[in-house]
Amino acid sequence: MKYKDYYKILGVSRDATQEEIQRAYRKLARKYHPDVNKSADAEEKFKEINEAYEVLRDPEKRKKYDQLGTSWEHGQDFSPPPGWDFHVEYEEGPFGTRRTYYWTGSGADGFSDFFEALFGSGGFGKRARTHREHEGFEGFGFRMPQRGRDYEATIKISLEDAYRGGTKNITIQTQEIGPDGRPILKEKEYQVKIPPGVLPGQKIRLAGQGGEGIDGGERGDLYLKVEIEPHPVFRLKGRDLYIDLPITPWEAALGGKVTINTLSGPISVNIPPGIQSGQKLRIKGKGMPNPKGEPGDLYAVVKIVVPKSLSPKEKELFEELRKISRFNPRIGGAY
Repeated sequence: MKYKDYYKILGVSRDATQEEIQRAYRKLARKYHPDVNKSADAEEKFKEINEAYEVLRDPEKRKKYDQLGTSWEHGQDFSPPPGWDFHVEYEEGPFGTRRTYYWTGSGADGFSDFFEALFGSGGFGKRARTHREHEGFEGFGFRMPQRGRDYEATIKISLEDAYRGGTKNITIQTQEIGPDGRPILKEKEYQVKIPPGVLPGQKIRLAGQGGEGIDGGERGDLYLKVEIEPHPVFRLKGRDLYIDLPITPWEAALGGKVTINTLSGPISVNIPPGIQSGQKLRIKGKGMPNPKGEPGDLYAVVKIVVPKSLSPKEKELFEELRKISRFNPRIGGAY
């Protein structure tokens, strides 16, 4: 019979608290769980971890174990005797399929001779059967903490919020499992940090705000899929923004400077002489911010606007222009 240092197996000190022991157990159980770790010794390591946790989680067993003193050294790893078998069972629950692992043998409870020398062959059986008893089976199951489900919802924000970022309070209806095991709907308020430059379809992660874990597993996450509301002035294409820029006929003919409003404030733009309706003026870097690179651009789409009514002087000048101008936009076309 070899001495087993249960504290060493879990990687905790002898004065570790119950919370520290539980955290260490969960970390190691996830690492060596047979669903995750396919190495040859993972099943045996997983069993050893559960045996150590069974002793150290129980104040009475831990007290009895500590009476052995600290002068012992950890012996060789325990190897299952002939006739043992590894068995896995599945059951469906509100969180999906759950796996339970069993180690069984003839007249054995699945523990080392060291454990049975201290606590007897029934040292674990009473607690294990309160979880689940396998009919006609003398082995006992070890439950792996399972992470809760991830949830997804939609968050609608303005273009200004997407551009500048900030904090937004939202209320979301989520589905949780009630005390009776049935799904129930609950409303919960969240304070969401919106990163500058977020785009439609991107997701904002709220860690630990998803479904509850199983058997002590951590909660899942909540993912908010971003939708940006239509804007009365700007149109968003990728990271580029588009805006219509109305100008007068004389501004189009003569050129000049005009002021346009951007999401970061007003700027002055040069109009080249002879610009046509539908042409675009590119203002570099005035599109949506990009946390990982260059920002998008702003494109001002020119629209030449003719006055609907003219003063007598304006009419006179336009008449004069018609007399002296040789410009005919229909020459060369199919008109």
